[in-house]
Amino acid sequence: MNATALAVCLCLASAVAYASAAVAQERLARAAVARSAKALLGNSAWWWSAGLNAAAALLHAAALRYGPLTLVQPLGALTLVAAVPLGARRAGRRVAATEWRGTLATVAGLGLLLLPASGPAPDDTLTLAEALAVSGATIAVILMLTAVKDPRSGLRHATASGLASAAASALTQTVAVAGGRGGSLLSVRVIAVALLVVVFAVGGLLLSQRAYRGGLGAPLAVVNLANPLAAAAIGMVLLGERLQGGALGVLLAVAGAAAAARGVLLLTRTPPAAATPGVVGPARTPGGLALARSAHRR
Repeated sequence: MNATALAVCLCLASAVAYASAAVAQERLARAAVARSAKALLGNSAWWWSAGLNAAAALLHAAALRYGPLTLVQPLGALTLVAAVPLGARRAGRRVAATEWRGTLATVAGLGLLLLPASGPAPDDTLTLAEALAVSGATIAVILMLTAVKDPRSGLRHATASGLASAAASALTQTVAVAGGRGGSLLSVRVIAVALLVVVFAVGGLLLSQRAYRGGLGAPLAVVNLANPLAAAAIGMVLLGERLQGGALGVLLAVAGAAAAARGVLLLTRTPPAAATPGVVGPARTPGGLALARSAHRR
């Protein structure tokens, strides 16, 4: 199995784990227990979702060892595709036709994106100065997005979560590549970057938890759009990653991005006929957890 195929397989496994965690997080976010950090940390379901996120993050980190950011990050949108049937099953309903169309459009768009993005295994890494610059810029934007508090701040928190995840992925790739090619894992650069990865990974998790209070579909879709766009910018500006195939590759990438964006928009819209109590509204299960609409996704 070549490096690209291995990266894709690892991304698929990561997407399923992330999707399962997102569905669990969204249920908790809509419950009263999510309003208190102490209550949340004392809830076993939250720790289960955190464990799934950790497993997904490890799989994602492994994928970054074998594939470039421009390939691995767009595949994160598969989390949205996986969350659609998972959310529908948990809500006790069938997947709506609109959701199937959105899923197909997303998969087709990703397929087009993968063709020009399928480059060689990464060999460049961020210097410590670049890692600190990326971290500082990301934190500044996140603070701007989350500074204003209002009842409709979910999409801003989702965008912030996507940016945090993109920064964590870029930094993770530096650790994975540096360690995989015989570099010292105890060097100052690797240790500092690894600590930043933890900060952004935990921050992204908490930001997404906050974003899901208003539902799963739109926030998850925004996360899945912000994440690859930011990661691609980092990869192209600082890591020398490029789309393959020249002008044709760019056209394929644009067409793929348009199709994937259309698919994401469709997946955020569950038709009224597909809605069930506990899917669209704040109805509660006997366990006290609120089920929200699960059109999904990222």
